[in-house]
Amino acid sequence: MKLYNINSPEEFFKVVDQCKGTVELVSTQGDRLNLKSQLTKYITITSLFSDESIISELELVAYDPEDATLLMEYMFSKDKHPESDTQ
Repeated sequence: MKLYNINSPEEFFKVVDQCKGTVELVSTQGDRLNLKSQLTKYITITSLFSDESIISELELVAYDPEDATLLMEYMFSKDKHPESDTQ
């Protein structure tokens, strides 16, 4: 699955932490990195935010169907776009 325009990595990783199974980030070279690993989180944030303040696209693999649902709900939630919250 692909997620787009993530501008709140803290909220994104909170969702990843709620997942029961493995969630992997697929690199452009096809490598798979476990996003539940603290080291991988640090490397991911550092590399993705070196030049930009927004993550434009991530390709993820979630092995548990409930985790995939949780990530899809995040993708379509207001938490992903905090500046759009008008309430």
